[in-house]
Amino acid sequence: MPCSDGARARQDSLVATGSHGDRWFLVENQAGWGRHALLDPPFDHTLGRALVHRIEGAGIRPLAIRRPGRRAAQDGTRWALVDSRAGQESVRWGWVDDPRALLDIPLDGSAGTPSDRPVFAVCAHGRHDQCCAVRGRAVAAHLASEYPEETWECSHLGGDRFAGTMVLLPHGLYYGWVDDGDAVAVADAYLDGRVVPELLRGRSSSSHPVQAAQHFARAELGDEHLDAYPPLGEEQTDGGWSVRLGTADGPVTVELVETSSAPLLSTCAATQALPVRQWALAGIAYGRM
Repeated sequence: MPCSDGARARQDSLVATGSHGDRWFLVENQAGWGRHALLDPPFDHTLGRALVHRIEGAGIRPLAIRRPGRRAAQDGTRWALVDSRAGQESVRWGWVDDPRALLDIPLDGSAGTPSDRPVFAVCAHGRHDQCCAVRGRAVAAHLASEYPEETWECSHLGGDRFAGTMVLLPHGLYYGWVDDGDAVAVADAYLDGRVVPELLRGRSSSSHPVQAAQHFARAELGDEHLDAYPPLGEEQTDGGWSVRLGTADGPVTVELVETSSAPLLSTCAATQALPVRQWALAGIAYGRM
């Protein structure tokens, strides 16, 4: 059974499953991707290794991108540096005529042209997981019909069992099972400053406890604004976490229970079933320090 079908059958939770990413470096690669989009042919292996090593060494997450649909000839290479940290959200685009020049781009945010357009990156990395190809490409095509300039297919985001998956940049909002909903409606909500809680996996710049706490706060208090419930602090407790979040009426403290699932196959390529992290709400308190 494909991993995304298995996850749906088990009713796996999307809550707090977004992987970490404070900043991102997007590299256009319109060719077919190997299992590692910037390390395997047809992308130059030597260049790819040097580029990924440089990007990750700066604490930035590399991501290959391409336009949905038929593979177009690529003239030069577009790139983008994205900051997803709260209060610093930004997208800067650039272009090089020789991909080797990517190794010389400053990674401090001083290069490229600022853009106020978001980036809708849908995982369609079929060589990494078949579910991403089957489900992700359909999501990207649908989204591109409404937002052609903002929509890109992208390489592996994590959470293959939640395909179709996507991340909305610059805020780094991860969504899963988007093909079960309406990707355009999710994008519309983002542009309106809101989230779609039932498909939201979490924000990339937030820790997993914060992602979980924000989910339960939204479910309890109902505020769907994407900047609602900013984290004020978090600490580990016996069996879980205590996370303080801000609200217009003062801070709230979300008490979480951290558990593990039964062993499962989290990707189509997995050969060993392993447990994954899960979250439950223990309680919400108002005004606690």
